[in-house]
Amino acid sequence: MADLQINLIEFRNVTKNFQLGEEKFSGVSDVSFFIPAGQIFGIIGQTGAGKSTLMRFINLLESPDSGSIYFQGKEITKLKGKELRNLRSNVGMVFQQFHLLSNSTVYDNIALPLKAAGWQKDKIQSRVLELLELVGIPEKRNSYPNELSGGQKQRVGIARALANHPSLVLCDEPTSALDPETTASILSLLKRINRDLGVTILIVTHEMEVVRDICDSVVVMENGKVAELGSTYSLFADPKVAITKKMTGSILFPKLPPEVYAKTKGVIFSVLFKGSIANDPILTNVIRQVNVDLNILMSNIEYISGRPIGVFYIEVMGKKEDVLSAKDTFSRLGAEIEEVTL
Repeated sequence: MADLQINLIEFRNVTKNFQLGEEKFSGVSDVSFFIPAGQIFGIIGQTGAGKSTLMRFINLLESPDSGSIYFQGKEITKLKGKELRNLRSNVGMVFQQFHLLSNSTVYDNIALPLKAAGWQKDKIQSRVLELLELVGIPEKRNSYPNELSGGQKQRVGIARALANHPSLVLCDEPTSALDPETTASILSLLKRINRDLGVTILIVTHEMEVVRDICDSVVVMENGKVAELGSTYSLFADPKVAITKKMTGSILFPKLPPEVYAKTKGVIFSVLFKGSIANDPILTNVIRQVNVDLNILMSNIEYISGRPIGVFYIEVMGKKEDVLSAKDTFSRLGAEIEEVTL
């Protein structure tokens, strides 16, 4: 029998309104979805979509006006005092700008939540050294934040977030301040933490590359509402709404430069292969079946959650009826094909 899915977080009809001067607006409007335990879950959306507000609900840095939030099956919406402190000790936080104490060493930054929780000195030392090894910077124990690179600072932030053995780690734009190579290393570390420690990770981001590389499931927010929800692969392979198509399209369908259009003589198509057909020799099959010439202008295969999505820009040259036949053949073989114009 398959294991039942356990939800770590559940939002039920959550709403939050804000006041800006005399104007009242909805930051989050009647939002309902759940976050399965053990996943890396993404909340994405453009600025003002409501994604950061949702994240702040989980450790009650922000409280909803209505609706309920559940953590490990228990409603947390109105927690106070000791119960709220216990919740927050079970939820780690990784920030975009690191939020390290500049006058404290790496060791002391990581030890801070342990001291606040009343850990004994010897246990604090053991835990901090363990975390420094985990995040790969044991040699930086006595360094200060201004002596660290951006990636090293974020590793300290991740270690601090893990200090109290949390069930959940919240990551607020954790790679926005980092270069691409460092971003890749931080995402690799987060994936290893999720896999080896079983910690659920929630990432709020606007970077689709981060979603592609690390998330199992994603909720897309727009104007304070859930626009779309599903597996990361399904959102890239089969987006349902305009905002998701726009955001995933920036990864899958890079724009052809104008110089390409100037040099082509045939009809340009974008061709999307997803699922098992992404590994099939479809281009070869079309050439064999239809009397056209094909010129590959650009190609890209992305692996999302271990499954391929292939995108090609092709120029099809031949008689009009043969070009249409080629398009129909691509569709019959399972590809999604559209004509592209400048």
